[in-house]
Amino acid sequence: MEGSERENGGTLSSVDSTESRWVFQDEEEEEEIGIDEDDDENEDAEGLLSPGNGMMDSDDDDNAEQRLIRTGPRIDSFDVEALEVPGAHRNDFEDINVGKRIMLAFQTLGIVFGDVGTSPLYTFSVMFSKAPANGNEDVLGALSLVLYTLILIPLVKYVLIVLWANDDGEGGTFALYSLICRHAKVSLLPNQLPSDARISSFRLKVPSAELERSLRIKERLETSLTLKKLLLMLVLAGTSMVIADGVVTPAMSVMSAVGGLKVGVSGIKQDEVVMISVAFLVILFSVQRYGTSKVGIVVGPALFIWFCSLGCIGIYNLVKYDTRVLRAFNPIHIYYFFKRNSTKAWYSLGGCLLCVTGSEAMFADLCYFSVRSVQLTFVFVVLPCLLLGYLGQAAYLMENHEDTTQAFFSSVPSGAFWPVFLISNIAALIASRTMTTATFSCIKQSTALGCFPRLKIIHTSRKFMGQIYIPVMNWFLLAFSLVLVCTISSIYEIGNAYGIAELGVMMMTTILVTLVMLLIWQINIIIVLSFAVIFLGMELAFFSSVLWCVGDGSWIILLFAVVLFLIMYIWNYGSKLKYETEVKKKMSMDLLRELGPNLGTVRAPGIGLLYNELAKGIPAIFGHFLTTLPAVHSMIIFVCIKYVPVPVVPQSERFLFRRVCPRSYHIFRCVARYGYKDVRKENHQTFEQLLIESLEKFIRREAQERSLESDGDDDSDSEEELSFSRVLIAPNGSVYSLGVPLLTEFRDASKSSVEASTSEQVKPESASSSTVSDAEQSLEKELSFIHRAKESGVVYLLGHGDIRARKDSWFIKKLVINYFYAFLRKNCRRGIANLSVPHSHLIQVGMTYMV
Repeated sequence: MEGSERENGGTLSSVDSTESRWVFQDEEEEEEIGIDEDDDENEDAEGLLSPGNGMMDSDDDDNAEQRLIRTGPRIDSFDVEALEVPGAHRNDFEDINVGKRIMLAFQTLGIVFGDVGTSPLYTFSVMFSKAPANGNEDVLGALSLVLYTLILIPLVKYVLIVLWANDDGEGGTFALYSLICRHAKVSLLPNQLPSDARISSFRLKVPSAELERSLRIKERLETSLTLKKLLLMLVLAGTSMVIADGVVTPAMSVMSAVGGLKVGVSGIKQDEVVMISVAFLVILFSVQRYGTSKVGIVVGPALFIWFCSLGCIGIYNLVKYDTRVLRAFNPIHIYYFFKRNSTKAWYSLGGCLLCVTGSEAMFADLCYFSVRSVQLTFVFVVLPCLLLGYLGQAAYLMENHEDTTQAFFSSVPSGAFWPVFLISNIAALIASRTMTTATFSCIKQSTALGCFPRLKIIHTSRKFMGQIYIPVMNWFLLAFSLVLVCTISSIYEIGNAYGIAELGVMMMTTILVTLVMLLIWQINIIIVLSFAVIFLGMELAFFSSVLWCVGDGSWIILLFAVVLFLIMYIWNYGSKLKYETEVKKKMSMDLLRELGPNLGTVRAPGIGLLYNELAKGIPAIFGHFLTTLPAVHSMIIFVCIKYVPVPVVPQSERFLFRRVCPRSYHIFRCVARYGYKDVRKENHQTFEQLLIESLEKFIRREAQERSLESDGDDDSDSEEELSFSRVLIAPNGSVYSLGVPLLTEFRDASKSSVEASTSEQVKPESASSSTVSDAEQSLEKELSFIHRAKESGVVYLLGHGDIRARKDSWFIKKLVINYFYAFLRKNCRRGIANLSVPHSHLIQVGMTYMV
């Protein structure tokens, strides 16, 4: 028995490692050690089937006089690969110099802060359309409300708190969900492996024993399916609101900027403003494909000029009109504002919220920049200029209560109107990109985590992998923005729709960050409750205001968000059902090892990479191949492309291998792990090379472990043929008996003849060759076999599994699976598109599962 020795009448000791191990023990040596009957935890005992372990699966052997017992820790072959960590993944922004930091700050202005920077164009106009300014006290009250909203939400909540809840530099609702999934098993897709936690970028912080609250929350989340579904629904709702925000942001920003023509040109009409806005939107989305870095460098200086203009105009109006508006920093004026206006003041909350539009973009766009660059730029440039801009507008309105319709452009000095109008339109176009880039980021994250149909993603930067462009979503957002502008031409109604989208995202972020505080940060409960009560209370108050006006036309954005939510939920539901069905239908190990000769299948030279979604177990699609094709390759590797809840998986930790069946069968499993931020740019030759190199490393490590664990018993590659009576049913209904092993060792005829002819020459040198151990010869033989198989060619075997609802299923399930999910699956990007493999190297076989 390998890896253990019998001492003191049957007691067992094992090699020092980190995982428990199962071995066979005779009945008379039986100890009171539990037997693991969980097929998922054992992962079909595949790690124990290699000849190096000297074991075989005997779950179905009724006559066996041995039983499985746990001997103690043993390193799983998957986990060995995961433990080889040369170093944690370096952040993109760790080693940039001062010049690049300045360039990054300019890009930050252009990409992240464009939305919040253009909010002075419309905030006061929308607020005073709900609660008209009847005196200076109303102006002071509205200004005080804006100032404290700016300080509390963008500065305190996002810059000082939420930005630190990033997932290794990645922001957004799905990044928070990924962070939570790493610390608690809340993902509904059952493809997690223990080795995932050993990825260097995982950086898992296990809840400490002192903080029992964290442990209780973790246990509660992991054991409650209802909480798991609720958490996923919150994330999907937040993501749908982000995408809806990407539709309404361009419409609002461009319409408000172009509306300044009504101040400069007296004869212009609203229809003309709409047509100009449509032209600007088409131009905006057309240049989106040029990437964040290129556009950010160009528009960064333009936004810097815009923020400087805001500050200068604000100072000018403060000096010229009324410096008494500085009293608005006293929050008592908010109380007076609500006392004087009551219900109207409550209505105006929806307009006040517009001053913080784009706050969520600071977090969602975090993948493009560093946390520090976003924080410094906001504190030292964006916030001071915004405060001065609002103070200046309020100072002007103190003496011009009737000019609230176009508060910003009316407050601009006449000599500077046209330059400011020009730069404001440029800033509005730039601001429209802010939520568009955030939308792209969220969609990529949700796609990698199985919650959005696959789309074509273009990476626009070689240096920063998070900078992406999604063509389909770009034109999708353009189409709906044009519909919104043309159907709701009033800036006030668009502003209300804007508030609904923004608040939906903000509330989901508040809930998820609260959970992060409890589960991961493990900070004082009073701080957590204060954060949740203050910010969720504020956002609920704002949300109640915008929902009251939803009948004005802003219901369109709610409907749009609901449709997106349903699309994501149906995709996740269908993907989960498909994966669970494939797990149930997977082949047993004995069935695979004993496929009979009636199939007529032979082992042909070459390597077959069978792609499937199973992280463990033999996919049923392989049995489909065997009963359909006349041959299988001399080496078979089951390849699972798996996304793990981390932003990046270092290349050295990409592949995990495990042997399937005895060594002579040459069948392996490979799990290729990617983070949701990873770029899969390698062509198929590069992928093959990396995979083969990792396989050779695994085989060498396995041989080394086998030599350390060897107790002197002969290492036999051949196993006794089992006399089980089994059958395999082919797709056409034919039944094949499975009594004699078919997938035996692949023998190279040419090599065998050469060895036979040279056997006489090897004899005289037997004395010198005897110094080479059998283990080394076996290792070199297998590595040589891999090289010959690689030279014979690599073929990609792609299995397409579809699902259909059973006839006895509920009508809603049939509708969702057979029509909605089938439609999404048919029209999404196929997995083959990411492989870049010539069609001559592809073999595709489909299967349909009834669920």
